Amino acid sequence: MSDAHTPHDQDGPHEGPIKTPKQLILAVLYAFVVPIIVIVLLVEYVTTDHRPAAGSTGLTPEAVAQRIHPVGLVQVKDASDLSTLKTGEQVFAAQCTACHTAGLVGAPKFGDADAWAPRIKTGYDALLHSALAGKGQMGAQGGGDYADLEIGRAVVYMANKAGAKFDEPKAPAIAAPAADAAPAAAAPATPMAAAPAPAMAAAPVAVVATVAAAPAAKVDAGAAPALYTQICQACHLAGVAGAPKIGDKAAWAPRIAQGVDALTASAIKGKGAMPPKGGSAASEAEIKAVVSYMVSSAK
Repeated sequence: MSDAHTPHDQDGPHEGPIKTPKQLILAVLYAFVVPIIVIVLLVEYVTTDHRPAAGSTGLTPEAVAQRIHPVGLVQVKDASDLSTLKTGEQVFAAQCTACHTAGLVGAPKFGDADAWAPRIKTGYDALLHSALAGKGQMGAQGGGDYADLEIGRAVVYMANKAGAKFDEPKAPAIAAPAADAAPAAAAPATPMAAAPAPAMAAAPVAVVATVAAAPAAKVDAGAAPALYTQICQACHLAGVAGAPKIGDKAAWAPRIAQGVDALTASAIKGKGAMPPKGGSAASEAEIKAVVSYMVSSAK
């Protein structure tokens, strides 16, 4: 019995794996470093598919130029250069197709003869006025910035595709200066040159008188209707902002009594809601021709 071991003697004292301070420091360090390395590796694995491959074109001159491309462009048009005016199809594709192709907000669908029939019956002038001034949900010019002639072409293009037979509006003819204007102005030059030196003070008056006497450039009367369509029709067709309707004798009577010259002066300077020259760059001779055209239609 003296050789028997007690349970305490069999177990003995227990010792952990960490026996020195150095081992303790390493264990703590690994407890932080290893999880971080595992997290980094997982992130790398997950995001690998979204990284651009080697040789990406993201920094090529073309890609950089596309990213820094300006948002808007400035286009300068010469009103006298008719080649810069867009066709009806071009205006439709750029401005009108968004609503008229799908028939949005009540716009008649492009090519829908039934939808366009009652509108075509109102005539080209009424359709043009609606397009220029806006109607219903459609803003003026459909929200675009085009010449009246370009809008007229677009109206004719859409209407004709739905069965109308409108003639495409023609650009107004640009009147050439009278051939005899220069000789007429130059004729009095000889007497002025022969005048003695003491008469120099009167020379400026003579020059002014000579220029005033020169005949103004003539405007072809046949161009007046086209000028009316381009400049005046937007307001005078429907009487917008108090403008007298074209052909309305009662509205034009007191104005006709003032005379064509007085009406022309008002049109050139602007009156009421009408800006000078109707907001156009027409010459005074052209404005007078348009005024005479509207006056004659109300007599």
